[in-house]
Amino acid sequence: MTTLEFAHVTKRYRVRGSGDMLALDDVNFTLTSGETIALVGQSGSGKSTIAKIITQLEKATSGTVLLDGTPIPTRGRGLRRYRQTVRMVFQDPFASLNPYHTIRHHIERPLRLDRVVPADQVEAETRRLLDRVRLEAGVIDRRPHELSGGQRQRVAIARALASRPRLLVADEPVSMLDVSIRLGVLNLLAELQRESDLGVLYITHDLATARHFSDRIMVLHHGVVVEQGPADDVILRPQHEYTRALRHASPDPDRHFSTTTTEG
Repeated sequence: MTTLEFAHVTKRYRVRGSGDMLALDDVNFTLTSGETIALVGQSGSGKSTIAKIITQLEKATSGTVLLDGTPIPTRGRGLRRYRQTVRMVFQDPFASLNPYHTIRHHIERPLRLDRVVPADQVEAETRRLLDRVRLEAGVIDRRPHELSGGQRQRVAIARALASRPRLLVADEPVSMLDVSIRLGVLNLLAELQRESDLGVLYITHDLATARHFSDRIMVLHHGVVVEQGPADDVILRPQHEYTRALRHASPDPDRHFSTTTTEG
C-alpha cells in the first residue's frame, strides 16, 4: 500500500506590494492507494496549490509531505522516482499536450524516460495504454488538434499512467470539457482507479461528481480544510456552513447523472 500524507502544510506566497498571501493554512490529510479523495472548493480556495505541492511544482512554506512515512525528495534521482510514483492529469487538455508532437510521442516519452518497458516493447505498450483509455489505435500518429477535447484528456490520462504510478492527482480533469462528455471521462478514471488500485486525489468544485466518484470528501475554504469525511456524510449531512452553502448551490446529483450522457 502506498500512502501520501500532508502533515501541517502551510503555503504563503509573496505578493509584491501586498505582503504575504496565505494560500494553505495547516492542511492535514492522508491519501492511500485504492481510494479516491475529492478535494472540493471554489476557485481560489487553495485546491490547485495542494496539487502543485504534491507534484513538487511548488514547495510548502512549512509542514511536511511524506510518501510511505518518508519526506518526499526535493531534487535528483529521488525526486524523479517520486514523480514516477505520483502523476498528474491537468485541467486543460488543450494546453497540456504539445501541439507539435504526435500522440505516439506524448505516450512514448515517459515510457522511455522512466524505462518502464524494454525499448522493443515501447510500441506495444503505447498501444495498450491507448486501448486502456478507450481510444482507437488509429489516433497514435495524429496530433492533438485532430482530436476532440474528450479524446485529448484520455491521451493525457494514458500519458499519466505510462509511468505506472501508484497515486494520481486529477486537477479539475473535466471542467474544460463539454458537459455531454464529462461523465465518460470520469467513469474511465474510476474504472482505471479500481483496475490499478490507484490512489486518486480528485480536485473539483462540483459536489455532484465528488459524491459519486470519491470515497471521502475534503472541503477547502480560504486555504483551510473546514470539513472532511465519507462522501455521503459530507454531502447529505454537512456540518460546516460553507459546505451547506456549496450543497445548496449545486445541482441535484441524481438528476445530474440521470441526464448526462457518456460520449467522448
